[in-house]
Amino acid sequence: MLPFKLRHILLIFLVPLFVYMSIYTWNWKTGHLDRMARYTGLEIVGSVLAPGKWVHRQAQSLWASYVHLYNVQQENKALHKQVRDLKLEVMRLREQARAALRLRQLMNFSPSPEWEFQGADIIGSRVGPNAVLQTVLINKGRQDGLAEDTPIITPDGIVGRVNQVSPHFATVLLITDPNSNIPVRGRRSRTNGVLCGQGNRQSVTVKHVPQNSALYEGEVLVTSGLAGLFPEGLPVAKVEQVKVSDLSLFKKVSAQPLVDIERLEEILAIQCPQNQPSSDGLFRE
Repeated sequence: MLPFKLRHILLIFLVPLFVYMSIYTWNWKTGHLDRMARYTGLEIVGSVLAPGKWVHRQAQSLWASYVHLYNVQQENKALHKQVRDLKLEVMRLREQARAALRLRQLMNFSPSPEWEFQGADIIGSRVGPNAVLQTVLINKGRQDGLAEDTPIITPDGIVGRVNQVSPHFATVLLITDPNSNIPVRGRRSRTNGVLCGQGNRQSVTVKHVPQNSALYEGEVLVTSGLAGLFPEGLPVAKVEQVKVSDLSLFKKVSAQPLVDIERLEEILAIQCPQNQPSSDGLFRE
């Protein structure tokens, strides 16, 4: 009879062997364990690969979203640039349209046949301290036929006269400067006076209007042509206020220039080819 220890060892060895052979034989006949192993392996492999595939898909989705967002951002930048360029183009075309309208108004102006005119651009301005000189600078000069005291106008009315001239540029003394004096008359009343600047760009006065002469508020003042400097009949200002003074022989008259001095961009220089300015500023034969 085998010792207890040996029997115990044999039992431990033979029982698992028997169980294994039984399972092997059963699997060989039925194939259940092979199918189970395949399914179990697939589950294990699938359990390992599925999260990785999900992560891969999420990464692809995030990358695609990033690429799409980047493309959208680039497209938005391009569209913003296009909109900005179009706005600038619209602004440029509007400014050209305004300039064309102003130039058309200039070209439609028809002075007297004996007067010639040419256009010029204002390229600078200066208002002297204490209203010493109020002038604008234009891009036409002596080589263009301008001389001192050449009248400067717009289709709206008188701007002033040339004060200084160089070969290619000239300064224009505005009608609002205290040194400016223009003979005028009321378009309706035909009353004569002298329009004088007051040192600011907003108003002027009309001097030497007799107390017994009619002059109406709102009446347009035009050049009288008496001094020969400006052609007759050009609009200059509109009467704002007429006051009678007990201490003077003349009425106190204030007027508003018809030309918006602050917004000037283009002007007309007008000349009488038969006349030349003399030293005192008057045109004589």
